[in-house]
Amino acid sequence: MKKQEAIKNIVHLSNLPGVSGFEDEVVTYVRESWDKLGQTDTDGIKNLYLDGVGNQESSLTVQLDAHSDEVGFIVQAIKPNGLLQFLTVGGWIPSNIAAQKVKVKNKKGEYIQGIVTSKPPHFMSEEERAKGLSISSLSIDIGATSIEDVEERFSIRIGAPVIPDVACSFDGSTGLFLGKAFDCRIGVACMMDVFDELKEKSLPFKLAGTLSSQEEVGLRGAQVGAKRVQADLAIVFEGCPADDTSSEEYMIQSALGKGPMLRYFDVSMITNPEFQDQVIDLAKKQNIPVQVSVRSGGGTNGAPINLYNGAPAIVVGIPVRYAHTHHCYVDFRDYQAAKELVVIFLESLSEADVALLAKPLG
Repeated sequence: MKKQEAIKNIVHLSNLPGVSGFEDEVVTYVRESWDKLGQTDTDGIKNLYLDGVGNQESSLTVQLDAHSDEVGFIVQAIKPNGLLQFLTVGGWIPSNIAAQKVKVKNKKGEYIQGIVTSKPPHFMSEEERAKGLSISSLSIDIGATSIEDVEERFSIRIGAPVIPDVACSFDGSTGLFLGKAFDCRIGVACMMDVFDELKEKSLPFKLAGTLSSQEEVGLRGAQVGAKRVQADLAIVFEGCPADDTSSEEYMIQSALGKGPMLRYFDVSMITNPEFQDQVIDLAKKQNIPVQVSVRSGGGTNGAPINLYNGAPAIVVGIPVRYAHTHHCYVDFRDYQAAKELVVIFLESLSEADVALLAKPLG
């Protein structure tokens, strides 16, 4: 994609609603693009598949993956006073939720604005101040006054999905995006861009795409997709948490503006070292900035792809400051470097390379 087209695509993807299990609008949007590239299909868990790029006669498949869902909330109950009790969908810290604007999807498909409650300091005891917040102490206020008001005037019911109410912006002078859902919409945008760059290329292997659902609640869609695609090799795009505002300097491994992060280790997967090193060496040769990380937590869709098929997978993470909050920063330079690296790698990859990486001890 050209720069302005890519920027427009990133902004649009950030703005789309798609909490885990409710990714329909993201899937519909991406499918419109992928339908021009090859055969697309969906399944019952709302995964989207692309098949049709590269050499369809090859017995080897390289999979590109990113997840469509974002962290959000779901309405658990309606209180007598019209406030909505909710549960988190994905990982949240309570203090990042209070007093923030949200949008609740009603049964008509409309999005109703609301705000997460925050008890005024005037009414807080010293004990409450010291104790801090819990999810159970928070509710969503849509301006209703009763259960009947919520159901009849606002048409909201139990089970309604809730997303942060944030509009994405791009600053051309700094190259920074500020918006929601960059975990993993920035990865989705990058994957779409890679497919667009390669659509006219003659690749010696099949190139399959998966837009996976429900990553934030346990890598669920990727488990289904891995079994279906049966990849020999995989590249997983992510919006990875940036650590340059929270770690000591020697521990910073995913800084904003320093290039994509390639992860050696997390609690879900140990990255195939031959695959990882080949991509890092290529980045150095091509003067593409990259960062590497070893994480004590976290997990990505690379894990089920690796686990179910034994397919080596690498994670190409684009740093996101303040992931899993309402407001996140992404640097366009990191996006461009990630796209360039993956495109050059795939263009340089032979069928023999895929076979060797897929079975390094064969």
